[in-house]
Order: sequence, then C-alpha cells, then structure tokens
Amino acid sequence: MSEATKKEVYSWVKSIVFALIVAIICRNFLFSPAIVYGESMLPTFQEHDRLLLSKVSEIQRFDLVVFNAPDSDERYIKRVIGLPGDIVEVKDDTLYINGKQIEEPYLEDIKKDLLFDKLTGDFTLEELTGEAVVPEGTLFVMGDNRLHSKDSRFFGPIPISSLIGEVKLQIYPKIGMPE
Repeated sequence: MSEATKKEVYSWVKSIVFALIVAIICRNFLFSPAIVYGESMLPTFQEHDRLLLSKVSEIQRFDLVVFNAPDSDERYIKRVIGLPGDIVEVKDDTLYINGKQIEEPYLEDIKKDLLFDKLTGDFTLEELTGEAVVPEGTLFVMGDNRLHSKDSRFFGPIPISSLIGEVKLQIYPKIGMPE
C-alpha cells in the first residue's frame, strides 16, 4: 500500500470514528428516537409514528414525554398534566389545575367522536393517590385517548427521573411538531 493510500485510509477512519463519537454523544445525552406503540395518544399520535425526543428539555405542563413505565418494562408516551405542587382534578369532563379550569384543545377531535358523555371520568388527585398535590420530583401524566390510556390515574405520578425525553419532532409519517 502506498503512503498516499495509507494517509487516505487513515483520514477516512478518523472521520468515521469522529462521526460515531458525535452520534453516540448526541443519542445518549441530547436526542433520541422513539416509536409510538398503542392507542393511548390517539389522535395526536398513531401506532408506529416515529418521534425525536430531546433529553435536555425543561419539562412544562402539556409537554409530550416518553418515560420508563412504572408498571412494566415498556416505555410510555403521555402528556404532562400536573407539575410538582399542582392540584389536579377533573369534574364533568373538564380539567382543573390548582382550581382553575383548563382548556384542552388537543382533545377536541376525540371528544366529537364519543359515544358516551365523558372522555375523562371525574377524579381528584387525592382520591387517586392519597396526595393533595403532585409530589416533588414527580409529574402527573395522562394520555390523550383517555378511555384507552394507562396513565397516572392508574399508577400515580411518575418520577421525573424516569423520563427519557420530551417529544420535539414527529419524523414519520409526517415531519413536524406535535399539537
């Protein structure tokens, strides 16, 4: 092998190794792909939608997050409803946070197709968990398809430490921001 060929191969190897290191750092610390399984987030997400998650986001109310499920070895995708210190309640299919009525425009499409009166059954956080407020270090999450979502109403608030990331981009089947 000539000296020029060795330099060219070495240059390619350096470039590939550098690209791999950058990709590994990005995937482990900044961004991660995810795939939607199940119907708990319909109509926002469909089965097998591909998403891009940010691992460095500051989580806010109504963000869409992926986390390690507290009741299985799966990952769940849900919407953040309650932050630490919040009082969460649903009365007559209306969400109240800290006593204030909250609009949920992301539920409009699914509500108009309802056969029943209510998408979300009445509850208070205290009835579900025995806690008056969302505990520090946790989030109260619910799926958009409330009739078919296993969420904080069943397993309680999730530890913030269980978060994998916030949904930032829907890659497939369409490219764009989730609603």
